Amino acid sequence: MQQHTYAIMDGVEDTHWWFVGRRAILESFLRPLCDKLRSGDKKLRILDVGCGTGANIKMLSQFGEAEGVDVSDDALEFCRKKGLKVEKGTAEQLPYTDESFDLTTALDVIEHLDDDIAGLKEMFRVTRKGGRSLIFVPAFMWLWGVQDDISHHRIRYTKRQIVDRLKAAGYEIERATYANFTFFTPILGGRLLMRLTGIKPESENNINVSALNGIFGKLFSAERLWLKNLNFPFGVSIVVVAKRI
Repeated sequence: MQQHTYAIMDGVEDTHWWFVGRRAILESFLRPLCDKLRSGDKKLRILDVGCGTGANIKMLSQFGEAEGVDVSDDALEFCRKKGLKVEKGTAEQLPYTDESFDLTTALDVIEHLDDDIAGLKEMFRVTRKGGRSLIFVPAFMWLWGVQDDISHHRIRYTKRQIVDRLKAAGYEIERATYANFTFFTPILGGRLLMRLTGIKPESENNINVSALNGIFGKLFSAERLWLKNLNFPFGVSIVVVAKRI
């Protein structure tokens, strides 16, 4: 990611509707998943790969002992100021021993990697047998936008593409679904408009309607209720639960 985007992310990820909604959806996946993984009173050990400025580590901490790893010194400094446990390292060479974690997450991270399968194999390596990985990635190359450019994304996936890569890394897929169905059309329209007009904001995270931010967050968060019982046929993102066998 471009250096300036970390400060922008740190300033908005607690309140911006996109981050609020994404965390609500992720929590709805994590709660039953962690109940399944938990054994007695022992706390789960959780790793967030590509932890950024740390909001997801804080969210994951309600489910166990969560820590993060990131390649960016700027991102790690934001995390340390919040008192979070983090290490420096790349997704392709994680600084942890085999089977160290009950749960690993990569939340809008895998799309940054030059070799995404190598990164997924490393997640597989540090996840214990019977453990799980939760993956969240952007969907569809034709939804490519300014945020993909400034974040240095390599790809936006189809569900089949990310599932095939996880299987190649050794995982068994428990669930895969598109997400952010609610704002699919507005986001598509906004990105088409930016392409036609040549508008390039410093970050799409800066694009927001303050008066509607809370409503947008609630609408996006409400997808967690639908996702309890069904998979979406398309969306702006993809969520996958994968098991290390």
